[in-house]
Amino acid sequence: MPKSAIAVKQIDADRQVQSGLVPLVLDLDNTLIRTDLLHETVFAYLKQNALGLFSLVAWLLKGKAHLKQQLARHVTLEVDDIPLNDEIVAYAEAEKAKGREIVLATAADSLLAIRIARRFPFIDRTIASDGVTNLKGATKAEKLAEMFPDGFVYAGDSKTDLAVWKHAKGAVLVETAGSVGRAAARLTPIEHTIKRPARLKDWVKEARLHQWAKNALVFVPLMLGGHMLDLAAWTSAGIAFLALGILASSTYLLNDLWDIADDRRHWSKRNRPLAAGRISIAHAVAAMPVAMIAAFALGALVNPLVVVTLGAYLALTVAYSMGIKRKPILDAFTLAVLFTIRLVLGIVAVGVMASPWLLVFSMFLFASLSFAKRNTEVQRMTDNGGSGRISGRGYFTTDAPFIMAMGVSSGIGSVLILVLYLTQDALAADFYSDSVWLWLMPAALFLWIGRIWMLSFRGELNDDPVAFAMKDPKSLMLAAGLALGFFLAWIGI
Repeated sequence: MPKSAIAVKQIDADRQVQSGLVPLVLDLDNTLIRTDLLHETVFAYLKQNALGLFSLVAWLLKGKAHLKQQLARHVTLEVDDIPLNDEIVAYAEAEKAKGREIVLATAADSLLAIRIARRFPFIDRTIASDGVTNLKGATKAEKLAEMFPDGFVYAGDSKTDLAVWKHAKGAVLVETAGSVGRAAARLTPIEHTIKRPARLKDWVKEARLHQWAKNALVFVPLMLGGHMLDLAAWTSAGIAFLALGILASSTYLLNDLWDIADDRRHWSKRNRPLAAGRISIAHAVAAMPVAMIAAFALGALVNPLVVVTLGAYLALTVAYSMGIKRKPILDAFTLAVLFTIRLVLGIVAVGVMASPWLLVFSMFLFASLSFAKRNTEVQRMTDNGGSGRISGRGYFTTDAPFIMAMGVSSGIGSVLILVLYLTQDALAADFYSDSVWLWLMPAALFLWIGRIWMLSFRGELNDDPVAFAMKDPKSLMLAAGLALGFFLAWIGI
């Protein structure tokens, strides 16, 4: 359709619709809310009942409407935490203020739809699936045409909504794909458009690419093993680094899926793309296996031990996400093991001898940082007036002194282990040209551990100490001092 014709239809829509006589009908999934209730309830049901897949199949055989009804009965969703599309909410509120009738029409089951509709004072009535009829596509179109013989304007987002727009007097396009928007414009006047935001930045944020900095531990065994000038070793370690990064990003998706309800109640995690609804559950589920396959394929290019180590990392991460993270003390220990596995990956990728000093040092250091992360979560809850158990964790607000004691002692333990390594091993090694410079390393580490815990005590540390250190100028200066000590010891001055 020519642009001029579309413009004429737009003017006609304004004249017909803005009188307030034509109701505005809102879709729910991915329109009024930024998620799909079927996906939400399926995932929540499987989370609470691992063998529930058989029940899902049995319910589905009786029809999609029956499946939705059974899920609504068996799953309790915190509907007040479900993310909203603020733009369509604001538009509907403005239209209601003009005296227009606002209707919610959704394929979600009525048990859930009615609960969600209570969040919106501007909704006058709700129609939804009832366990027998799945109110979607052509079925929804027929129902709305019957209810509103004088016409209606429909707000939707997907290809299935074209059947409804065919019978509507106008359309509100809510973040539709370009092809869907053009098809809707050929069927009915466009009253209002909410543009589809770019999703690439959301995927980058969800992948936590900044967390890949932790995977630089893969290169540490290479440097300590005397392979600084070995191009083949750097290549193997680089591929292992990339494989681990991709695998870690896939496990972040799994973690955020598993914790989506808890994240929506968290002061900062509610802004993660999955929790906020900017990435759909369906897309996340599809992306995970693709990323995992790619990671293991890269690992296989190095050697079989890299694949085995990646498998151990994946298994422990899944166990952590699904239960260990809710076990106090064990959660911090597990995180320390996951950091240490990064070092093991570097060892097997390059083929150097494993240093027990390095692995034990890693366990103490990263246990300390894990406790710092938990201490921050406890303090945030306390500062926000909360008390009792931390959502999604095994700690209580009263555990703060214990967490700090465990964290500080683990951090100082890592400094002690580094000193013992220097006195018992490094100072006598032939690898270093001037090992005296290595004493800069425990000094820098002591100062950094002290800074992290002082800021944690003050409540000035964010959720992740490693991510904080990457942006903190003083932490970067101390890291540079540690690296300088190693470099000067290696080249000798």
